[in-house]
Amino acid sequence: MANLELEQALWQQGFQNIAGVDEAGRGPLAGPVIAAAVIFPKDCMIDGVNDSKQLSAKQRDLLFDRIHAQALAVGVGRVDHTEIDRINILQATMLAMKYALEQLPAPPDYVLVDGNYFTHKGYQFKTIVEGDAKSFTIAAASIIAKVTRDRLMMKLDARYPEYGFAKHKGYGTQQHLDALKQYGLCEIHRRTFTRKFLNEP
Repeated sequence: MANLELEQALWQQGFQNIAGVDEAGRGPLAGPVIAAAVIFPKDCMIDGVNDSKQLSAKQRDLLFDRIHAQALAVGVGRVDHTEIDRINILQATMLAMKYALEQLPAPPDYVLVDGNYFTHKGYQFKTIVEGDAKSFTIAAASIIAKVTRDRLMMKLDARYPEYGFAKHKGYGTQQHLDALKQYGLCEIHRRTFTRKFLNEP
């Protein structure tokens, strides 16, 4: 269960506004990658906040509202499929995280980032592998990013109903792969991700 140990160590060092950052949507074949940055008041804790992958959709929806209600600030960044194809998914993820941090009303004192890679000249930061399972603040960001992206993909499902985006959110499920073979690519597919499924060069 995510806890405040990392944040408490930073508070003791004098840092005040600690942002947790995480993303959703690195692996899908379609849609954007979404990142979120969240800052909480000191010692704030919300029961149930954990790695978004360990929670049900209903739990995430409830926590999404609680996080927004109790956080000092929430920022969301989005990088669409065309940019993912242009610069690759790693760089697109870094860009989404940068956008999320820029959406905060004031720069954080310190940034905790899920994963093993991040770069930004403007912030002191630490990367944490499986940070969404270890840091409460990163876990909260993972929930914001996941719910934001899932809701977007459900809206896109209405535009492209034949692909089943509301169900699989753009990931490479069998249903999605079968739809790709039948209908080909739609506007929001990541070309660099889907070529191997369509035998394209």
